[in-house]
Amino acid sequence: MSLLVVGSVAIDNVETPTERRDNVLGGSATHFSIAASFFTGVRLVGVVGDDWPQQHTELLNGRGIDTSGLQIVPGGKTFTWTGRYEPNMNDRETLDVQLNVFGEFDPKLPESYRSAKYVFLANGVPGVQSKVLEQVPGRRLVVADTMDLWINIMRADLDALLKNLDGLVLNDSEAKLLTGSQNLVAAGRAVQRMGPKFVVIKKGEHGAMFFGEHETYVLPAYPTERVVDPTGAGDTFAGGMMGYLTEQDSFDAETLKTAMAYGIVAASFNVEGFGTERMQQINREDIEKRMGDYRKMLSF
Repeated sequence: MSLLVVGSVAIDNVETPTERRDNVLGGSATHFSIAASFFTGVRLVGVVGDDWPQQHTELLNGRGIDTSGLQIVPGGKTFTWTGRYEPNMNDRETLDVQLNVFGEFDPKLPESYRSAKYVFLANGVPGVQSKVLEQVPGRRLVVADTMDLWINIMRADLDALLKNLDGLVLNDSEAKLLTGSQNLVAAGRAVQRMGPKFVVIKKGEHGAMFFGEHETYVLPAYPTERVVDPTGAGDTFAGGMMGYLTEQDSFDAETLKTAMAYGIVAASFNVEGFGTERMQQINREDIEKRMGDYRKMLSF
């Protein structure tokens, strides 16, 4: 069973209180794919320029990620994000965004991708995300991510997309912005009424909240002592969650809860290095060991 992800593939320049790294492999679909690849095969759809380093494609392929859906635009430049984190490592400032070829992204899925049953629409233009859904008519589960920019400037397109989703993943500030509610429980339920069958609200170092048809719960973050770079943690969370669901070929209530836990554990590794650095250093055994610790932490 393979998992389809459509989203940004990027080069990041990241500044933290202690260090700056330039030309770091990034992008929502990239972080998602690497996390999901611990659990299942991944088919990635994205766009880059011809400045894209070939070694990044080789890295993804080496993890079993199918990049035949990665379009390379001749003469184009890859999406680049530059940001700086505050000392608390929760707040960040975007210093520069160069959408480049991603600004004209119009994904056309390879024929072999169109039979996908599990689909994740990583952060992107809502109208483009809806066009992707038209190309995967046999999907069993489709989950999407969004951000404050689309809520503010493309609300009508986002509302149309929400009606066609099984699940939505967003952070706490985005949930409040989308619904106008400052109470996260009320916000989660309000998002459900917009269309998604379940909603996951990410709360950074405080874990994540789940809103389903019959239950609501909160899972705490895994206690990580050393946070190096939080970039991509939310996408890694989603990758771990969707990767596990695809591996199990199920999304019943208990499987969803376990999948969220795997997402939290995956994200806890991601923040321990710049970009995808830490995720490249670990294996499934490392994830299972930390998952065991996390299960013990939740026992009381």
